[in-house]
Amino acid sequence: MSSARPIPPHFRKPLLETPFHERARELQQHDHFVAWAGYSTVDVFTTVEQEYFAVRNATTLYDLTPMVKYRVTGPEAERYLNRLVTRDVRKLKVGRVSYVVWCNDSGHIIDDGTVFRLGPQDFRICTAERQLDWFSDSAIGFDVAIDEVTSDIAALSVQGPTSCFVLKRFGLDGVERLRPFELGEFTVGGRPLLASRTGFTGDLGYELWMRPEHALSVWDELMTAGSTRGIRPIGSQALNMARIEAGFLLPNVDFVSAEHTVRVGRDRTPLELGLGWLVDFEKPHFNGRRALLAQHAQGVRRLLVGLDVAGNKPAHNALLYAEEAGEREVGSVTSAMWSPTCKRNIALAIIDAPHYRVGATVWADIYLNRELVWERRMAAARVVERPFFAPERRRATPPADR
Repeated sequence: MSSARPIPPHFRKPLLETPFHERARELQQHDHFVAWAGYSTVDVFTTVEQEYFAVRNATTLYDLTPMVKYRVTGPEAERYLNRLVTRDVRKLKVGRVSYVVWCNDSGHIIDDGTVFRLGPQDFRICTAERQLDWFSDSAIGFDVAIDEVTSDIAALSVQGPTSCFVLKRFGLDGVERLRPFELGEFTVGGRPLLASRTGFTGDLGYELWMRPEHALSVWDELMTAGSTRGIRPIGSQALNMARIEAGFLLPNVDFVSAEHTVRVGRDRTPLELGLGWLVDFEKPHFNGRRALLAQHAQGVRRLLVGLDVAGNKPAHNALLYAEEAGEREVGSVTSAMWSPTCKRNIALAIIDAPHYRVGATVWADIYLNRELVWERRMAAARVVERPFFAPERRRATPPADR
């Protein structure tokens, strides 16, 4: 008789475990896991404060494996992607990465992500949510193959001011020569690794892409290599703080995919999200081009901007009111935090014209829960440029050893 333990039905444990899950389970202290793209990931290991300060002062490891990954190949891969996204993919050289968005015919964003050019007609798209239906429908008429490879690739984000030093000690000889958004192929201990100088923290950092069977050994060796540089794993909450400081947008927080919106007027275009620099009107036709051209000519009626909010109480989900119009609502906050690094109360917000101009002041209606009693505060909020935090080290090549 077999002594093997029976495999539980999938519905009793519907979330997948990443190749790094064993180490994550050992190190996290709160049993605080969250779902991401069908995987179980850590929200907090120890405390959000410790993890946040590690991002800004040391080296951190963040499990990127749930990032949905697609490989796009075929004779017309470049032509297909150039039709799909708003940037000109023809300008993306082999060995480079580009941040992109893709839209529907109305110019509203479906999602954002990164495109890796691995060869002349070989690309990888990474995005937070599954997009196979949209990608497949958009590929009609193109000689191209689209394959989801999420489970074939383990990914680890290595971020922070000492990250380059740690990666060199780990064995990535020459990693210091990688420029922002550049790829490098390495072999460490017989394990092939793809390293990209990319990240979601707005700081110096890299992302490692590897075979799943190498994940645990890479994790262990990185922890050893970074032991003198304060290396520690972080969860999603600390990463969220860093990305707000960097002014980066998060799907389903700062915008909702046009595929998911139900109510009229809730979709957003790249121009409304301050991503006009991602839209190249000089390249051949792409999804949403006509609608975006019309909006560009007319000007946007609302814009996602940065806010500097008075006081130290984060303006989470606050409604915004015009300074000169009393009670007239002109926008709302999408993300907010007190920034320990900037020593500022910052926020991202969608604001109606003309109140989104830099230097304008609006009023944030902030509600605070004090011992189960709600208090209301009106705080002045000034429109400012983003990012809020942009250290020189994020672009320095080679980065300084720390």
